[in-house]
Amino acid sequence: MNIKKGDYVTRNSYQNDTIFKVINIKGDMYYLKGVDVRLYADSIVDDLILAQDFKVEEEVEPEIKVAEDSMLRGDFFYLPGKILHIDGDSEYLERCLKFYRKNKVFAVGKKVSESEIPSKIHMLLLEYQPDIVIITGHDAYYKKKGDIHDTRNYKNTENFIKAVKEARRFEKSHEKLVIIAGACQSNYEELIKAGANFASSPKRVNIHALDPAIIASTIAMSERNKEIDLVNLLDKTKYGKDGMGGLMCNGIMYVGYPR
Repeated sequence: MNIKKGDYVTRNSYQNDTIFKVINIKGDMYYLKGVDVRLYADSIVDDLILAQDFKVEEEVEPEIKVAEDSMLRGDFFYLPGKILHIDGDSEYLERCLKFYRKNKVFAVGKKVSESEIPSKIHMLLLEYQPDIVIITGHDAYYKKKGDIHDTRNYKNTENFIKAVKEARRFEKSHEKLVIIAGACQSNYEELIKAGANFASSPKRVNIHALDPAIIASTIAMSERNKEIDLVNLLDKTKYGKDGMGGLMCNGIMYVGYPR
């Protein structure tokens, strides 16, 4: 089968459960990137099949609504929280920024490689003074290396942990700075221990490219004095509580009067 760079494929050995884009070919090895999930992979050509008639299309995304309380309308005005989205992948970052624009959420996006986020996050937080910071990109748990609890057995979890700790040094309060961290298969428990409000991945599954943005947008557009329904929030993400988890919290949007 003639599979070339830029084609969309699936892997037979994984029951063709994920659609990838071929991003590089070296000899007999094909290098892949998930279309929807934050996942890199490699494969021999014999394990690949073309995703026939596949086209990248706009998917149905959750709508982030402002002020669900019917009392808040008319002359009231709203000041949503500001998001700083730091992402190791430029394509996923742009997809999230498009999602923010669609939902009228104020967000700044910065593409920073996962290994550099710990050293750059303090400067970015100081410059943009966000209410919410997302620390994401790519990650993976390497089962062959052993213990699921050992952060050395992950692609980028240790980088994310260091970045979370730096962000917590910048702002200790979980209420003043909401931190959302992790990517596919990240060590959820250690990210929460490091100071994240929300993290991936409780069941070490892949997460959707938009999952961190969905959580951030919901919090940014929810009232400051109202507790967010945590279970409902996680259900908005692709794999629910298997992919994302976190702490109960309030929204961070101010409501004012009159307009």
